[in-house]
Amino acid sequence: MRKAVGLAVAVGAAAAMVAGCSSPQAVQTPPAGQSTVGSVQGRPEPDAPPPPQFAQPYQFGTPQGHVPPTVDGKAPVVRKIQTDKPYVFITMDDGAIKDPSALQLIKDSGAKPTLFLNEKYFKGHEAYFKAIQDQAGVEIDDHTMTHPNLRGKPYEAQKKEICGDADAIAAAFGKRPLLFRPPFGNYDANTQKAVTDCGMKAIVLWTAAVNDGVVQFQSGDKLKPGDIVLMHFRTTFVEDFRAFLARAKQDGVTPVPLSDFLQ
Repeated sequence: MRKAVGLAVAVGAAAAMVAGCSSPQAVQTPPAGQSTVGSVQGRPEPDAPPPPQFAQPYQFGTPQGHVPPTVDGKAPVVRKIQTDKPYVFITMDDGAIKDPSALQLIKDSGAKPTLFLNEKYFKGHEAYFKAIQDQAGVEIDDHTMTHPNLRGKPYEAQKKEICGDADAIAAAFGKRPLLFRPPFGNYDANTQKAVTDCGMKAIVLWTAAVNDGVVQFQSGDKLKPGDIVLMHFRTTFVEDFRAFLARAKQDGVTPVPLSDFLQ
C-alpha cells in the first residue's frame, strides 16, 4: 500500500505568482495577429517524439488523498500536494487556442492533465475538449465564465461567474467540476464562499508554470514532488507541453492526475 499523503493548504492571500502568470496579458493575450479564439491555423503537424519514460510507473485512478475540509463555509486553497512519491501535476488553463496537436500530444505523453476552462473559450468548441476528455482521460474543472479578476468583487458577482461556468461544464462534458482555479490566482473570502456554494471542494493554485517553452519556478530551480504546474492553451502549446515533459523527466518526477489526490 502507498503511504498516506497529505495536502499543503494555503488559506488567505495567494503566494507570489510565477513571473509571466500574474497579469491578464500573460494569460489572455496571444502574439500579435493571432486570434484568441479558434484553432491554430496553418501550423504543420509536429513530429511526435517518443513517449517519455518517467521516474516511476503510476496506476491511474488510484485514490491517493482527500480534499482538505471546508471551514466556515469557505473552500480550502491548495498550492501543492504533499507526497513521498516523485509525482507532479500538470494543469492547463483557459482554452483560448485550440491547437490541433494537443489531443495526440497528451495521449502520447501518458500524462493526464487537469483542464481549468472558461465557458467563453470552450463554448462552440465543445467537441474539441470533449475529445481530449474522452480519449486522453483528462478532468475538466472550473475557471469562471469570462476570466475576470475576482478579488474584491461582490459575492453575488463572483458566484455568478463560478456557478455559471460549473453549470456550463456539466452540460457540455457530462460531469460537474469539483475543483476551481481563480483567474490570475486572485481570490478572496467571497471567492472561497462562492466556490463552496457552487458545489466545489477546493481552490487550486500552482507552484510552477510553463511560458514560451520554459518551465519557471516560484522557488528553487527544479520540479519537486507535489508541484502543481500551470500552462495554457496558447499558440505555444506544443513547445510548453514538451518543455514540461522534458523537465519532468530531467528532474526525475512523474506527471499524475490531480484528481487522484483531491478525492
